[in-house]
Amino acid sequence: MNADAIMAQSRAQVAVEVVRETGSTNADLLARVAQLSAPLLLVAEHQSAGRGRAGRSWLSSPEGSLTFSLAWRFDGGPQALVGLPLAVGVALAETLATLGQQVQLKWPNDLLKDGDKLAGILIETQAAPGGGTWTVIGIGLNLLMPDELEAQLGRSAAGMPWLARMERDTLLARLLDGLAAALEEFAARGFAAFSARWNLRHAWQGETVVLLDNGAVLHEGRAAGVDDSGRLLLDTLDGRITVMAGDVSLRVKT
Repeated sequence: MNADAIMAQSRAQVAVEVVRETGSTNADLLARVAQLSAPLLLVAEHQSAGRGRAGRSWLSSPEGSLTFSLAWRFDGGPQALVGLPLAVGVALAETLATLGQQVQLKWPNDLLKDGDKLAGILIETQAAPGGGTWTVIGIGLNLLMPDELEAQLGRSAAGMPWLARMERDTLLARLLDGLAAALEEFAARGFAAFSARWNLRHAWQGETVVLLDNGAVLHEGRAAGVDDSGRLLLDTLDGRITVMAGDVSLRVKT
């Protein structure tokens, strides 16, 4: 992959760096944001210590995955970022749709294809010098899913073989354009601008689900989408409740 080629094909005014290998693009950008003055996309051809939500590892392969992080500064504090992971999910899903790939969204931060995980989103924040908040938006996207990687995961996972044949610099430029446009919209309008779009792609709309925290069942009910703050709406036997994002896993009840 080539940083100049990505920038040449992108409409976003975002600097791009490509490294052959690193531990975690999120960790790298978090260590640098205090010195940044503008958004930066960091792409790793291979990420050896990728991180997922709640301290989980993100496994990837150089030939079959895209791993990248985008540093983006928002005005205001973290409270202004409520719903951001879901908005990023919408941006990715809508961009992939323009490339002929329809995907679904799982609350709070996953993309699914045919019921299996296709991509994950990890957002970390840091106070910006002089005010505002830097966000580092990490994304791992499966293109191919080799048997050995699926065996390491211990579960089935999705890929997009058709997109794997697409020129990687072009694909990254398209993803960057979709993300940058969505982040500008989020800064202006918040998650309310994305909630209906998220609900259109909700993978488990109307399904009976259980919410788990460290294996313990917190709630059970019928998934009813999200509200304008990005909270999951769950219809339980005791009525509708709202659930904020956190260290919670969502599973279709079987």
